[in-house]
Amino acid sequence: MKLSEYLVDNVVSLAAWVVVIAVIGWMLAILGVGTSAILFLAAIMVACLALTTVYGYARRRRFYDELDAIVESLSRQTEAYLAAELIERPSFLEGRVAYDAIGAAGKSMNDEVARYRDMVNSYREYVETWIHEIKTPIAAAKIMSSELHGPEADKIKSELGRIEGYVEQALYYARSTSLQKDYSIREVNLASCVRESVRKNAQLLIGSGVGVCVDVDDDAAVFADAKWLQFVLGQILANAARYDSTSIVATAHVEDQGTAASRTVLEIADNGCGIPASDIDSVFEKGFTGRNGRTHGTSTGMGLYLCAVMCAEMGLGIAIASEEGSGTRVMIAFPHDRRRLDALR
Repeated sequence: MKLSEYLVDNVVSLAAWVVVIAVIGWMLAILGVGTSAILFLAAIMVACLALTTVYGYARRRRFYDELDAIVESLSRQTEAYLAAELIERPSFLEGRVAYDAIGAAGKSMNDEVARYRDMVNSYREYVETWIHEIKTPIAAAKIMSSELHGPEADKIKSELGRIEGYVEQALYYARSTSLQKDYSIREVNLASCVRESVRKNAQLLIGSGVGVCVDVDDDAAVFADAKWLQFVLGQILANAARYDSTSIVATAHVEDQGTAASRTVLEIADNGCGIPASDIDSVFEKGFTGRNGRTHGTSTGMGLYLCAVMCAEMGLGIAIASEEGSGTRVMIAFPHDRRRLDALR
């Protein structure tokens, strides 16, 4: 709070003081009091007015400046309703009224936030339970379909694989929004993770006529959660199969070796239809399907969004490059800096 703002806010009372001082001086002059005495008395009254003004400003400034700083800090975390808990109750009346009002509003908002968190947690738990329950009939259907042969049987198996993929996507989405993150960063073998992802999506890849080449050093190790990484890779492979690819190549190389920015970069390249230049900047946005999603009719706009969210949670970088009609490359960067790993734990 600036002094000028405080003076403007109290301009009426200050003007009244000036009028009172002038009237008293005028009355004393009429009564024959000497000019020196009048000026002395006026100086005392002006000094008292100045002291009370400065004192009132200092008390209010400390409270309002502290309140502004706390609200601004909490606003970045969308927790401004907690401001009253982080500031002392002021001694002046209007400050106490403001403090009590902020505290009451904060308590109400805190109760509302807690209620919605409970609702979200309950819904997430229900979704996770439903997903685990639905896996049983899916597994049973896959076992029964394994005894079937022929083109129609292959279509059924392919559709079951797609259902299983969407169920897994829903599970990981529910977990990615949980306050208790279900992942553990460890050193994992990169080649093994890629091959396991290929194995899990083999039915879809084979059914789509996609060949996969994994050219990753068997000794390459990175820091990640193996299950989350395999899910991310599975989404990338599924996208490649969905968008007309016939070949996928996975390679890995080290960049900036010997520096603090050193990292292993896994690149998954396909020869599919590619992504239009107008869509490339939005592919990681939630629910974005783009032109390819509309023409192919099977996109939910959640796959790459989940990849971006989960990579961010694991401290990994993810980027995509594509040329329409020539294919797509997805790059995942695994930092070598152990300090980042320690910060994630």
